[in-house]
Amino acid sequence: MTPQDASIQSEKLCRLAPVIPVLVVDDAAKAKGLAQALVTGGLPVLEVTLRTPAALDVIKEMASVEGGVVGAGTLLTPEDVQRAKDAGATFGVSPGATERLLDACEEADLPLLPGVATATEAMRLLERGYTVQKFFPAEANGGAPALKGIGAPIPQVRFCPTGGVSMKNVNDYLSLPNVLCCGGSWVAPKGLVDAEDWAGIEALAREAASLSRD
Repeated sequence: MTPQDASIQSEKLCRLAPVIPVLVVDDAAKAKGLAQALVTGGLPVLEVTLRTPAALDVIKEMASVEGGVVGAGTLLTPEDVQRAKDAGATFGVSPGATERLLDACEEADLPLLPGVATATEAMRLLERGYTVQKFFPAEANGGAPALKGIGAPIPQVRFCPTGGVSMKNVNDYLSLPNVLCCGGSWVAPKGLVDAEDWAGIEALAREAASLSRD
């Protein structure tokens, strides 16, 4: 997969809903219920972070949920890429980008949403052919004003800001012309997941899915 093809696929995913849930799941037994609640609520694209021992099993379970598009977040190494794809991930997300990681995703035909924090990083990925990128950690790096500033001289790149995004500030990001969608964990809070309150999570998903993208 070329970087250009990866960006085309990433843009399609980002346009499916205004928010991509960023999920940290400890128990694979809760994976299907969680995925079904989010998809039913209007958020079909799910990012399962590889931050727990259960993450790969969670991806396997969620991949079987009709209407869901499941990817792996926190990809750091080529080994992560292969394990994620073997588990059923159809896209990847990384906090940053190294040549080895980019090579691995391209060789594995796994569309990658690579993370950047600066204009220089965005330019390097653009030079390679990645026109859709993750701005991370968004709030710590200046939030929506910083991303607006980056967008002025680099209008070719579209972003999915993640990290500190919530219902309080998500509209600040979605109103920017260089933002396709946002990544956020607030739609699946740990307390509701632990309690298997799928109705509560579905309600949060519906609220997020109704957000407007200018």
